[in-house]
Amino acid sequence: MISTKGRYALRVMLDLAAQDPEKFIPLNEIAERQGISKKYLEIILKSLVQHNFLKGLRGKGGGYKLTRNSSEYTVFEILELTEGSLSIVSCLSDKVPPCERESYCLTLPMWKKFDSMTYDFFSGITLYDLLNPS
Repeated sequence: MISTKGRYALRVMLDLAAQDPEKFIPLNEIAERQGISKKYLEIILKSLVQHNFLKGLRGKGGGYKLTRNSSEYTVFEILELTEGSLSIVSCLSDKVPPCERESYCLTLPMWKKFDSMTYDFFSGITLYDLLNPS
């Protein structure tokens, strides 16, 4: 299940992608448009800035803007940043030791296929795609 943090991060990135790419957008404006508390939004924005998804500028005229074109951000990378692994089962996560049952697990091929489908699906959708549905 995708958490609130992941969904909000995606909404924030879409919000910024819909704005003038040259302008910094104040946190207050994003929070108001998206209906997200400023405090929670700050946590999400901090992570996005730390990982170079956004550029932040403090002070008068400050705010946030994308560091790349909207067509260069995939839904997968945004969700993976905020959610960690999107693997449906822990044995496919890079963050855990290999499963001792891996060599004879009858369900592992199914989980791998599902994991691959999830990756392919979310990697095939960019912010630009979501803003410009066909």
